Amino acid sequence: MAQLNCANRTLFHGDNLDFLRALNSESVHLIATDPPFNKGRDFHATPDSLSAGASFQDRWSWKDDVHQEWIDQLEYDWPDVWSVIQGSRDSWGDDMGAFLCFMGVRLLAMHRVLRSDGSIYLHCDPTASHYLKALMDSIFGIRNFRNEIIWRRTMSKNFLTKDFGRNHDVIFRYTKSNNFIFNKDAVRKSYEDIPNGYRKGSDGRYFATAPIYASGARNGTSGQPAWFRGVKYTPRKDTHWRVAGGMKEGETVSDGWARLDKEGKMGISKNGKLPYSIRYLDEMMGIALDDVWADVPIPSRVESTGYPTQKPLTLYERFIKASTNKGDLVLDPFAGCATTCVAAEKLGRQWVGMDIWDGAYDVTIERLKKEGYLAGPNDKRPDLIRVEGQITYTAEPPNRTDDAEHTVQYLKTIKRVNREPPGPKLSRDEMIERLQDENGLVCAGCDREFDDPSYLQLDHNTPRADGGLNHISNRILLCGPCNLFKRHTLTLSGLRNENKKRGFMRSKPTDKTKTKPRSRQRHLSSYR
Repeated sequence: MAQLNCANRTLFHGDNLDFLRALNSESVHLIATDPPFNKGRDFHATPDSLSAGASFQDRWSWKDDVHQEWIDQLEYDWPDVWSVIQGSRDSWGDDMGAFLCFMGVRLLAMHRVLRSDGSIYLHCDPTASHYLKALMDSIFGIRNFRNEIIWRRTMSKNFLTKDFGRNHDVIFRYTKSNNFIFNKDAVRKSYEDIPNGYRKGSDGRYFATAPIYASGARNGTSGQPAWFRGVKYTPRKDTHWRVAGGMKEGETVSDGWARLDKEGKMGISKNGKLPYSIRYLDEMMGIALDDVWADVPIPSRVESTGYPTQKPLTLYERFIKASTNKGDLVLDPFAGCATTCVAAEKLGRQWVGMDIWDGAYDVTIERLKKEGYLAGPNDKRPDLIRVEGQITYTAEPPNRTDDAEHTVQYLKTIKRVNREPPGPKLSRDEMIERLQDENGLVCAGCDREFDDPSYLQLDHNTPRADGGLNHISNRILLCGPCNLFKRHTLTLSGLRNENKKRGFMRSKPTDKTKTKPRSRQRHLSSYR
């Protein structure tokens, strides 16, 4: 995996798409971000607050906000993503289509920069959550969907007289693969109430007792007689002995019980017939989280910067604790008032933020200063951050150092290279025409020759960082079935090998495949 090609504690100012496309592939451990929600209204910061003057428009127009370059990339290179956008546009309207188009190209870039063990937490609300879920399924893969986390913001006042109170946000958690970081124990909740079975001891500590045997016969030391306080105990039929917390290396059950007894974690029944283990509540790890979080309040007055959509530090700290380790890199492409960046700094992680708002840098500096992470003029402590030299604020995208390879579902294909003609880059239609003139109406996947050009579709040979949209040297022609199959394989070589096994390859294309002419649109739709 590539190294990050920008410094830790970098805040980029401008359109995040430019910066996302400039980051090295697979260099980020975690993306935790709070993008626009498609609320259809404007947001403004609280006057006279730290974020005074901040505002953004969460309204979307297909005519004004969608670029043709996005449409080309999505329609021709990511048809599954495009179909989600088109379907949402048909069912909701152009504003939802425009919003998903805006998010789609950025989520594709986020997917590229995530490491194979990385995760993304995308914050949204029910306005567009169902559409974003379908979009993320098409990009990250439905099998990499991990959780739909419900964050209950605060107690609902239920001003809606004819509906239940609307009082939650949604956070989608996806991973890049099945090999991902997840620290479940790092985000356990402390006990608010005394759990059943615990009682207060003479020392004031709450404790509970547990049996020292479990079901199932064993042949090792746990299935043999053991000693406790000079008395020999034999396991009952079809049971074996347990040592709370497990035995240490080289220990027997008797050794483990003796060790726990010295720590005050073993006892014996009043009749002396059987020992038991003791668990203290203050030593328990806490309650494992589920996907409904009602224990994180909205930012307090002390924490609030006045930013219109600010989220609490404790919420984003939870994301970071769960899905990164110390020193890992956290990215927020919609940094806003820097909640993700400050949380990452607080937890000893590296961070990179991006935002188009002019005041993002000043708020980031003020929040880091307020949290006690910035060095003053006379501070000599080496653990404090110096603004000069240790925090980078720039509007310039970094230079890629990973050969600008684009990590998509298929990476390496056959060694067929088409010459790049001099002059301006070719349009899509011009590339199709040139490839047909140079290679004939032949599919690069199965070598079948067609007499109808509508059966051949333009596809990548070796995808590039910019999608290779206008590079004919990066393009091939595939028939519909081969193009569909290739989306689900790692390489075009794999596709060709599969075709050989099935007897579909033609070593020397001779007779043209006779096909009944039909429109290209009908041909494409038959494979989707």
